[in-house]
Amino acid sequence: LKKHCVTVNSDFKEGRVIVLRERFTIQKKIKNAILYSTALGIYEARINREKVGKQVFAPGYTYYPYRLLYEENNVKSLIKDGENELIITLNGGWYCGRYTFDNKTQIYGEKEAISFILTLEYEDGSKEEIFSSESTEELSSPWDYAGFYDGEVFDGERDIKLIGKCIPYSIKDGVMLEPTLCSVEYHETLMPRKVWEKDGVTLIDFGQNHAGVPVIDTSLLKEGETITIRSAEILDKNGNLYRGNLRKAKSTIVYKKGRDYGGYTPPFTYMGYRYLEISGVEYREGLIKSRALYTSMERTGYFKCGNEDINKLYENIIWGQKSNYVEVPTDCPQRDERMGYTGDGHVFALTGAYNFNTDDFWRNWLKDLMLGQKDNSEGYIGSTVPAQGKAGVGFLSMLGWGNAISIIPKMMESVFGDEEILKEIYPSLKTFVECEIKRMKDDLWISPSLGDWLSLNGSMAWAAMNNGPVSNSFIVNDLRVITELSSRFGYKEDYIRYNSQYKKTRDAWRRMWISPDGTVASDYQSAYIMALKFLDLEGEERDKVEKKFVENVRKNGLTTGFFGTEHILPLLAEIGERELCYDILFSRDCPGWLYQ
Repeated sequence: LKKHCVTVNSDFKEGRVIVLRERFTIQKKIKNAILYSTALGIYEARINREKVGKQVFAPGYTYYPYRLLYEENNVKSLIKDGENELIITLNGGWYCGRYTFDNKTQIYGEKEAISFILTLEYEDGSKEEIFSSESTEELSSPWDYAGFYDGEVFDGERDIKLIGKCIPYSIKDGVMLEPTLCSVEYHETLMPRKVWEKDGVTLIDFGQNHAGVPVIDTSLLKEGETITIRSAEILDKNGNLYRGNLRKAKSTIVYKKGRDYGGYTPPFTYMGYRYLEISGVEYREGLIKSRALYTSMERTGYFKCGNEDINKLYENIIWGQKSNYVEVPTDCPQRDERMGYTGDGHVFALTGAYNFNTDDFWRNWLKDLMLGQKDNSEGYIGSTVPAQGKAGVGFLSMLGWGNAISIIPKMMESVFGDEEILKEIYPSLKTFVECEIKRMKDDLWISPSLGDWLSLNGSMAWAAMNNGPVSNSFIVNDLRVITELSSRFGYKEDYIRYNSQYKKTRDAWRRMWISPDGTVASDYQSAYIMALKFLDLEGEERDKVEKKFVENVRKNGLTTGFFGTEHILPLLAEIGERELCYDILFSRDCPGWLYQ
């Protein structure tokens, strides 16, 4: 595949969709046909107008400087005797399209590229290969725009013309080609629950927030009609779409009906929404439905109880997981971000593993975590994976995020019995821990960071400047994990070094933030939680901290952020405060699980 990579002879333009064509003739009986394909960017392949495979945003998102995925699809059923046509549509996607909260383009490379090999095996025993080359044709595109954040603009009336031929494009040396391990696919079809007219537009309620795309039944449109679709998660107080949380994302589909065949499913975008607004055409029943999309995972866990509010909460959790497991563990499916956050990933990893078999999802992601670390000058792991390129620690350490390197593999072992991942991750974990140690002064790393992000204990500025107990609790956990693993795997020198540092950092944490009466970090709720979760407190000291923690929760309710929220209810239950635990769970005040 590497030697057959091609691109087009034009400069990069953000949001473009390149259309390529390869025509071939079949004159003998086919025994088998396999299409191998990869891209710098994202693509959809069709043979004789039929989509190849189930994957969406193929070949997937990786740390492109070192790793690229490819698809392998059996396409025998799509090929006919005589003339055949392979059409590949190619978009910048994560590779060079607009991406990250900074709305950057060309993050990993200057332009899109594609490579494919169609292997044909005939019944007479002969074989043939058809592959991307300088003879592959570029056609004019019916898309004016396509991207994750803004949506798609498609003109079905546009005449398709031959523009020219492809040119060779080199995939960098050292880039590994690997088969796709897990893939984003379309799943549930959601039908409108309610449709109504307001101020000249049609509003549709699908009854459930989800990550997906609207699907247009184009047979219900007249030729030349243009439909515009906008999305939102909620309505504002006036009953209109609320889109303030989208930031710069336009989240809009514009489709002009031409002489097309069948429905239109936008292939290069997705949105997070419950509501759609339709304008430009008269709504007809059946015109719009929605397809949920997310990484395919086997459902393994279910929950039901006698309280319908808790059942609905659990259903929301399932949809939240689906909507944020789109190739990587994202922050959200709707705004101009949708990045693979390490902190967001690990705080939900255990819960997610109860719901679905996520072992392959995390194995795929951890490969890019380890590869991105190679391009960090200090061996650190930052807030997002795949990384966006070369970096160091930075002004904000983001402690608590990259510590996913110890938390997620340990979860994978405990839930899936995957001990092998611990052996694979060990060298990277060691490099990461060494970076933490080098940054220490008096056995702690005190620096600006986000702490327990979005905690209600204080302002964001307060959390950043008082992040020390939360941030350093993750270092204590890293040291405990690597001490355990070095002992298990027989790395004696590592064990001596990290066991010693673990004890020193743990004791330094206790001296710095635990008062004699058990108050932690000036009565900071999240610090209590991290101390009880990661500090291995024992005896009278633990009893005092637990007592002060319970007093804090009784007085203040829930004030935790990203990291503390994961552990507060299990800790209350373990302490024996089950009634308080249920009071917090059933509270309808903000913040609260049932408030949402």
